[in-house]
Amino acid sequence: MTPITLKNLRQWKLEGKKFASLTAYDYSFARLFAEQDIPVLLVGDSLGMTMQGHDSTVPVTVDDMVYHTRHVRRGAPNVLLLTDLPFMSYPTLEQAGHNAARVMQAGANMVKIEGGAWLADTIRYLTERAVPVCGHIGLTPQSVNIFGGYQVQGKTEAQAEQLLNDALTLEAAGMQLLVLECVPISLAKRITEALSIPVIGIGAGAHTDGQILVMQDVIGITSGYVPKFAKNFLADTGSIALAVAQYQRHVQDGTFPELAHSFKG
Repeated sequence: MTPITLKNLRQWKLEGKKFASLTAYDYSFARLFAEQDIPVLLVGDSLGMTMQGHDSTVPVTVDDMVYHTRHVRRGAPNVLLLTDLPFMSYPTLEQAGHNAARVMQAGANMVKIEGGAWLADTIRYLTERAVPVCGHIGLTPQSVNIFGGYQVQGKTEAQAEQLLNDALTLEAAGMQLLVLECVPISLAKRITEALSIPVIGIGAGAHTDGQILVMQDVIGITSGYVPKFAKNFLADTGSIALAVAQYQRHVQDGTFPELAHSFKG
């Protein structure tokens, strides 16, 4: 795989070429995903639940993110690698800068932060200091204690307008990529078309520019609650490599996600 950059993702959006991405937390899986030409990997703070056994992402630390980012980068040197800044690691501009520098020096190509228009100053601050930023709106897992659980966002017209405004405000501040989680299909389409930057969906329907899933969901080893947007690709393929390849192919040809994996408005 030749190195993947934001320039590639922007070009794919212009061409209408959809792309698949996955979370990764270690060297071995990162290498396997890279061998299947998955162009974008995310070291997600979802590791708090999938790798550490917590009931939310809140306990995850910057040290955790640095540790896993180093290993994923070794396994996948040419992917576009995103790393989450975890809960309360960017409450001030200075803390955002310090913690972003740590994960970038560990191997990330860009950081991902959760929240709406209030993050505009943070995005501007980081971008001016050579840190590319991926935003994350809709269902933001770090806010689980505010939401009172993992619930679909943007179901009312007022909520939808707020999320669209958030997306536009953050793009204007310098955001270069957006993850849109658990919103109705129609709203995801509206936001994707309104932005010039690529939009990656999870539980947001098939109209976004790219898709992302937690790796455990793709290979069917999710324990407990299985999200509506998840699909076990291993069940039909018999090997992890083939499961990842099928996921990639189905995203590219638009057959995943289906309506069964999405939310109506």
